[in-house]
Amino acid sequence: MTWIETYRGAVNAWEVDNVEHFTVAYYFARFEDATRSLLEAVGLGEAALAGAGLACRVDRCDVRYLRELRVADLLHVRSGVLGLDEGGLGLVHELYDSSDGTLCTTVEQRARVVGPHGASRALPAAARDALDAGSVTWEPPRGGPAPAPLPPPPEGDEGFLETARDSLKPWEVDTHGEAAWPAFVHRFSAANGHVIAAFGMTPAYMREQRRGFSTFEFRLAWPGTLRAGDLIVVRTGLLHIGNSSIRLLHRLRDARTGALVATLEQAGVHLDLDARRPSPLPGPLRERAKTLLVASG
Repeated sequence: MTWIETYRGAVNAWEVDNVEHFTVAYYFARFEDATRSLLEAVGLGEAALAGAGLACRVDRCDVRYLRELRVADLLHVRSGVLGLDEGGLGLVHELYDSSDGTLCTTVEQRARVVGPHGASRALPAAARDALDAGSVTWEPPRGGPAPAPLPPPPEGDEGFLETARDSLKPWEVDTHGEAAWPAFVHRFSAANGHVIAAFGMTPAYMREQRRGFSTFEFRLAWPGTLRAGDLIVVRTGLLHIGNSSIRLLHRLRDARTGALVATLEQAGVHLDLDARRPSPLPGPLRERAKTLLVASG
């Protein structure tokens, strides 16, 4: 198994957010395309599995945003399989700025083959034989000291704010009729806006002060699924406030049943939009944010 190119394109003008860079939901549209291309290449594509009533589902996605992309930037993705185990397989993607070759984003995924009701199934023999032949060698990029271990997330939603509520639209589903990845990330982005506004990082503040929120890490998991018409509610807990850093935990549920559908642990910084670098949070905002912090599990 070697690295293969799985996506090549550009950042469109309508895909840029208020921070003046590529919106995270549209990164996930590219990741979804790259994942589909990679699975097709290793014999786990939709056509190969559909006859047996199977599908390959990604349950977890860890993303590191290393350098921002802006309007009209060119990009490409290379992808590979990290390996197999009893729980499924690991996938990896690297997203590059095509103009200068800079690595901008890395993505690690956990995937498994599932049956009609989501139960795990064994990989088809042909795909396992192909994957057993080898995998790519990959290590996460290093930069500075190793981060401290994160405290466990809160078990319940005490202290969480309701930050999004709507329904899944018919145009937001994938080829399986389930919510596509950008549909989740758009809700989490809206949720992020509501929770930081609660301690003073309002749209007006960011416009007037030329500040924004820039994400550098995502830990996204999908314990469930959504279909068109399903009602959605997101609740968000503020986990950490640093000098300029902010860490949040979003939980997206089926509003009818309360079932947990997706979670996102998101880390970012208070960004100076002109210098394009982290800026300390003003004292009053930091003190207000501290009153919203939720206890770890």
